[in-house]
Amino acid sequence: MLQLSGATKIYNGQTVFSNLDLSVSPGQFKVLVGPSGCGKSTLFDGLTGVMALDRGEISWKGHALAHLGRHAAYMQQKDLLLPWFSLMDNALLPARTGKMDMTRMKSRANKLFIRLGLKGYESHHPHEVSGGMRQRCALVRTLMFNRDLILLDEPLSALDAITRRRLQSLLLLLQTEFNKTILMITHDIEEALLLADEVYLLSPQPMAIKERFVLNQPKPRHFNDPDLLKIKEYMLAQLEGEPTCEAG
Repeated sequence: MLQLSGATKIYNGQTVFSNLDLSVSPGQFKVLVGPSGCGKSTLFDGLTGVMALDRGEISWKGHALAHLGRHAAYMQQKDLLLPWFSLMDNALLPARTGKMDMTRMKSRANKLFIRLGLKGYESHHPHEVSGGMRQRCALVRTLMFNRDLILLDEPLSALDAITRRRLQSLLLLLQTEFNKTILMITHDIEEALLLADEVYLLSPQPMAIKERFVLNQPKPRHFNDPDLLKIKEYMLAQLEGEPTCEAG
C-alpha cells in the first residue's frame, strides 16, 4: 500500500534521516520506536506534506506521489479539538470541509460515538470532558475521514497511565474492527509491543531503522509473554545506550 524509498530530510543543516526505506502492506499495524527527538514526527510531516522531503519517493498503491495528502488520516499527539465547537461538531469537521452528505455523516458519527464510549457527550465542549474523552473524539474525527491508512503520532502520550491503557484497546479497533492500515510512532516500548504486528527500532539522528521485530502473538496481548518481555528488555537496553537529539 505504502512504499517509502530513499527518504532524506535535512533541517537547519542537520541530516534528520537519509535514504530511509519503509513499506506498509494493507491491514498491517506497524510501529516506529525511537528516542525522543530522533526525527519520527519529521518523517510524518514529510509523508503528509507538512514539510517536503529533500529526496526520496513516496509510492501509494504503486503510484508515485509528492505526499499522501488525501490518502491518509493523521492523528497527532494533541487532540487539536476546536474549543468553541461541541464534541460532535469537532467530529463532523471532516464532513464539513469535504462537503459530504451531512445527514449520512452525522449518522456515522453517532454510531462511532456509541462504539467509542462517547454517547451522551455529543453536546459537551472539549473543556468539559477529560483528556481521554477528548482523544476519543479525536479518534472519531480521524475515522470520519474514512481513509485506508491512519498515521498515529504518539496519540496517547499526554494521558495518564490508566487512561492510556484503556485507549490502547480502542486503537486496536482501528485494525480489527474498522479494517484500517496503521503506521504509528511512539517512544513507549510496551505500547508498541502490545499493538503492533511489526516494530521498527530507530536510531538517533540521522534516524535509521536499526532492527525490525515481527510479532505473531495474538491480540489483545499481555506482558506475561516471556518473548515480549525479552524484546522489551532488549529494546530498552538499545535505547538507553543512545543519546537523544534536539531536532525532529
